[in-house]
Amino acid sequence: MRKSPDVSPRRLSDISPQLRQLKYLVVDESIKEDTLKSSRSFEDINSASIEERILRITGYYGYQPWNAVYTNREDRPRENVVGSTADGQAANGGAPGAEPATGRWRLRCCIKVTAVQVRKALWGVAMVMCVCSSWAGSTQLAKLTFKQFDAPFTLTWFATTWNCLFFPLYYIGHLCKSPERQTPRQRFRECCRFFGDDGLTAKVFFTKVAPFGLLWILTNYLYLQALRKINTTDVSALFCCNKAFVFLLSWIVLRDRFMGVRIVAAIFAIAGIVMMTYADGFHSHSVMGITFVVASASMSALYKVLFKMVLGSAKFGEAALFLTIVGGANFVFISFVPVILYFTHVEYFGSLEDIPWLYLCGVAGLLFAFNILVNFGIAITYPTLISLGIVLSVPVNAMVDLYTCEIHFNAVRLIAVLIICLGFLMLLLPEDWDQCFIQLHAKLCQHHGKDLPLVHCRSPQPNSKQTLAPNPSP
Repeated sequence: MRKSPDVSPRRLSDISPQLRQLKYLVVDESIKEDTLKSSRSFEDINSASIEERILRITGYYGYQPWNAVYTNREDRPRENVVGSTADGQAANGGAPGAEPATGRWRLRCCIKVTAVQVRKALWGVAMVMCVCSSWAGSTQLAKLTFKQFDAPFTLTWFATTWNCLFFPLYYIGHLCKSPERQTPRQRFRECCRFFGDDGLTAKVFFTKVAPFGLLWILTNYLYLQALRKINTTDVSALFCCNKAFVFLLSWIVLRDRFMGVRIVAAIFAIAGIVMMTYADGFHSHSVMGITFVVASASMSALYKVLFKMVLGSAKFGEAALFLTIVGGANFVFISFVPVILYFTHVEYFGSLEDIPWLYLCGVAGLLFAFNILVNFGIAITYPTLISLGIVLSVPVNAMVDLYTCEIHFNAVRLIAVLIICLGFLMLLLPEDWDQCFIQLHAKLCQHHGKDLPLVHCRSPQPNSKQTLAPNPSP
């Protein structure tokens, strides 16, 4: 007779009154349905031995039938296990066949998840290449443009005016993708809610839009001024310090979370700036160029932090509308500045036929493509990969400068570039990078036979509804 393993055996005569109930233990079809609702299955009653039926009725010895039947099936006689399996197949209509079906379903889910991850990875690789090529291409082409057209502010004004195309292109995408198509006026009014309940008023424009337009122009103008003074490798490397400036300003102004690794990255950025200045011997020409690019990185960081503090986060339509307004305001209110610079011979470029329009359109088009990828690329890939494309433009510019013999790589400059790029990569670490490291360590320990608790870490997912802050061109 089966007994509970934690109780001493007793005589069957002790429960003789209950033996008389065995003649009433008849299971008909009406009881089967109720039993199936309250028990595991009907096959447990048919396959149970007489001792199990007695103990099930009496409840003696702390007997728990479900634990005995299901958790300790290896203790039962082999014929009972086989019989219950056969009965279970008959009673449940081949329910054990659900296990292969579940396995196939899990396999299909795994294949689907793997395909999604592969697609995201491929999009990420394509995005990295596009961001790197557009940013490095615009930098190199701007450097060539200044050899024939030495007018950095006019080039800045011309490239910023192209921002007017953001909202029209966004609306075309809205018509192609959105199931609920809206007229341009309806979409414009809906996106204007980003500025407040009253929409885009004159007060909102001069208090919340115009300052960011000025920061945008200053960022691009100082960057182009730096290209006139120093080589493209130093400019692109030093501009990567804007990530460190964003962290420092966010920590001070926005009270963001303190992270020791990002403080170290900021120190690396500052050390790289000093070493880069030292690499050229503190000559006035190179010092001015480094000052311009560091100021440009500071304006970019200030733009991003103030945008988050004043306006918050914007959806794709709202960001496209904001950039279009910036471009339109640049064309309407800033057009007099290039005219004044032309007549004062500060940026004199002769007649209109002497302007290299192909170079100007190339620089403006590449900057426009770069802004599209940076501001809207998070819909298909991770923001970290987009930032990775920016830092990869540094070695691309270095190869071009080395090929054109416009740069001399000494040990100090090389170490400075590496330190700045390392600090930039450290700033790309997520906030829970330490938990991710602990999880990886735990998985490796489990692989070697150790049992350690796992810590779940979050990974950013691309989302078409993800919010963002429009970034200035560099």
